[in-house]
Amino acid sequence: MTKLFINIKELIQVRDTSLHKVSGKEMSILPTIKNAYLLIKNDLIADFGLMNEAPTFSIDKIIDCSGKIILPTWCDSHTHIVFAGHREQEFVDRINGLSYEEIANNGGGILNSAKKLQETLEKDLYNQSKKRLDEVIALGTGAIEIKSGYGLTVDAELKILRVIKKLKENYKIPIKATFLGAHAVPAEYKNNKEGYINLIIDKMLPKIAAENLADFIDVFCEKGYFTVEDTDRILGSAKQYNLTPKVHVNQFNAIGGIQIATKHKALSVDHLEILTDKDITSLQTSNTMPVALPSCSFFLGIPYTPARKIIDANLPLALATDYNPGSTPSGNMNFVVATACIKMKMTPEEAINAATINAAFAMNLSDKVGSITKGKLANFIITKEIPSYNFIPYSFGSNLIDKVYINGNKI
Repeated sequence: MTKLFINIKELIQVRDTSLHKVSGKEMSILPTIKNAYLLIKNDLIADFGLMNEAPTFSIDKIIDCSGKIILPTWCDSHTHIVFAGHREQEFVDRINGLSYEEIANNGGGILNSAKKLQETLEKDLYNQSKKRLDEVIALGTGAIEIKSGYGLTVDAELKILRVIKKLKENYKIPIKATFLGAHAVPAEYKNNKEGYINLIIDKMLPKIAAENLADFIDVFCEKGYFTVEDTDRILGSAKQYNLTPKVHVNQFNAIGGIQIATKHKALSVDHLEILTDKDITSLQTSNTMPVALPSCSFFLGIPYTPARKIIDANLPLALATDYNPGSTPSGNMNFVVATACIKMKMTPEEAINAATINAAFAMNLSDKVGSITKGKLANFIITKEIPSYNFIPYSFGSNLIDKVYINGNKI
């Protein structure tokens, strides 16, 4: 079936197929076509251009987009949306003065979520997660990564990954699964972290590989969680299963996690709220994508990833939500883009590039999504009538989405 979108006020992020990411000053360049058309054939982008060059052959359906902007759907490369229950009491605890670390030390945090998930039936976990996925797609997300890490037992980690696999089977958007067994040390291994790492390596990884349940592997490399040496060992053990690393690093401390991640050729390093000159140098000699999670900083009241330092070092940068029950209970990529502009001093062009083409790279999805490119999936957002794309981060509290198309079909 062919669909022709006409009179598009501005078509955003039009790219050649050869470009997979943008870095440094290139991030400030956002190619667009004003007064454009977009042609969709079945589930793919077939053509685009100026309205006066629009095709005149027979089209199955024509959609008038006068006054509206079209841009590719957001790509969210870092989420934990398969979780059980919520942690709103910890939100109140933080208001009353407790830090994230203090809450975790008191039995809250990741271990709290793990206990709830272990007690939740797989079908119930799927239904909770499905609602969240529906919500973020309606908010314009057209590709997503989902991590495990709220199980912390063999059975519970497998349960999460099987739920992700079922979501993959039942949804049309690209979904990537990440194994994050090394998210925290469970209470029963409090004095035996080495025993838990052995469990990850000897029990979890072989079963995950046998069922083909994950694309990536992640480790929370941070003080009080997993050391650089732990991370090195876990990532090294995952190589035989062809799991690509994506590592949590530098959320609270810079302890050398970026260096070990780049050593293992990590696809991305995520958080980066604390960043040293040594870290920048390590990233400059790698192909690893830095990923910022500004809504996490907003919610926890911690520093924001130094976007200007990263971009000015001629590095790329991606944006993601970190959607999870403890530090970012939101999967709204529109808010992420706005917050990156408001708090991280990214320009709208840089933020849109970071949330589309660079974020697709951070999931190994550059060939499928992230730009308006011939042959890519027809996953895109039609805005309401707005004056310019600058209005998207400017009007951060408004829902500016008119329609979302996934694989060429309106959801």
